[in-house]
This record gives sequence, C-alpha cells and structure tokens, in this order.
Amino acid sequence: MKIAIYRNDVEHSIATADELEEKLADKQSEGIEFDQKKPDIVISVGGDGTLLSAFHEYVDQLDTVRFIGVHTGHLGFYADWQDFELDDLVDSLVHDSGESVDYPLLQVDLTFSGDVQQRILALNELVMKRSFGTLATEVLINGELFERFRGDGLSVATPTGSTAYNKAIGGAVVTPSLDAMQLTEIGSINNRVFRTLGSPVILGDSDVVTLKTVDNTEPVQIAFDSFHFVSKNLEKIDFRIAQQRIKFAKYRHMEFYRRIKTSFIGPEEK
Repeated sequence: MKIAIYRNDVEHSIATADELEEKLADKQSEGIEFDQKKPDIVISVGGDGTLLSAFHEYVDQLDTVRFIGVHTGHLGFYADWQDFELDDLVDSLVHDSGESVDYPLLQVDLTFSGDVQQRILALNELVMKRSFGTLATEVLINGELFERFRGDGLSVATPTGSTAYNKAIGGAVVTPSLDAMQLTEIGSINNRVFRTLGSPVILGDSDVVTLKTVDNTEPVQIAFDSFHFVSKNLEKIDFRIAQQRIKFAKYRHMEFYRRIKTSFIGPEEK
C-alpha cells in the first residue's frame, strides 16, 4: 500500500505527521511504502482546512485515492482519528481490506468573457460575492429563470459542505447519502422592487443551477473550499453534482449524524 502524508505547518501537526511517518516506516516489511505522487491513501494531518487542501492536491486521482483525516485542530469534521490514536491507525492500515465510504462532490463550470471556461470540483461549497456593494445575479434552474437575486452573495454547497459555511448562513444540514446540492442566499434584499425565495433550495443529481452576472465589469469574489480569487469578467457559473466522488478509508468511519452531534452538540451531560 502506497501512502502519502499531507499536513499543515502548525507545530503540533508537524510533530504528529513525523511520528506517524516513523511508525509507518517500521511497517514497510508488511507492505507499507511512501509515495507522495501516486498514493493509494492520503492521510491528512491537521483540521478540516488541511483535508480540503489535500483533496485539491489529489483531485486528479479521485478514482484511485482514499483519504483519512487525523485531527490536530479545533474542529475535525472530516477526521476519524485523533493524534493519540496513531498506533491503532497504523494497525488498520496494515490490515486494510480496501473498503471505503464515498461522498458526492460539486462540479462547477465557470464561463468568462471570450468564452473562456474553467472547471472546479468542490468538496464543501462555492460562494459568489461582490467585492464592493451588492451582488446582482440571475438564478436559473435547469435553464429556466428562477429568481433575480440582489444581496451579499450566494452559496452552493454539497451535503458534507452543508455543515460548514452553509450552516452558518442559515442553510439546512443534508445527509451525504443524498446526491444533492444546496443553494443558499446570503443577505438577500427583499422589498417591493427585489424579490427572492429567501430560503435554501435543495436540488437533485439531475438538476443544474446557473448564476448569471448582471454586470460582469464589476469584480466578483469566488471562494471554493479553502481557495478564493477575484474576477472582473465572469459571465456565469453552472453547478451540478459531479460524476466523481471523494472516498474515505472505512476503518471506523464515523456515521454522519453522530459526527454532527460530536462536532456541534457535544456529549450528553451526566
């Protein structure tokens, strides 16, 4: 089994990654080897941001790569292992049976002036905002005008991303057992002139959401997962459920609703 270790630059994560590497090196006679370029398993050491970065680092290898999260940060929603459980993790790797659990991803197609296109895969979400002032955007669902939005911005999230920024802006929590995406408004303006639905919309795997800029001469901020950029010539963005999926090694993968309870509600008081 070929393993890559991906970590952030926090001191505790560096120490944890070094310790994990030492323990794995002792298992090379049992079929463990290191390969940062073409791994079978990517172990992310850090928080959720680190795993998002690891996902994008290996996004072209999703058909063959499984991910594991080792938590050393404040909130590890994607992490199944703690930094003090490295011996158990190494033992699970040595006895790996190839099982995995997979989650849906968001395919995002951006079109710029001059018919220049860019494709992005997002694990959590993509957010569109105006750099200054309000964002004015036409929202189309399956090619038909749904609403004309004006406000701070719009977010389209995956089910796993529904517990991240989407939750903070009032979106619903959606189980990743559904191939779905969620459109959520950010600070929409609703009065006699501007009207929007004003609530999140959950769409299925056959739906396409399109955001069309009303004035593409004004700079627009695009943020996806842990990355962002500003564009002055964005014309539209198309969203759909991607054919690719992210796979996590299923040694003791935490059930979704238990993960939510652990992350946001905490243990029951006795």
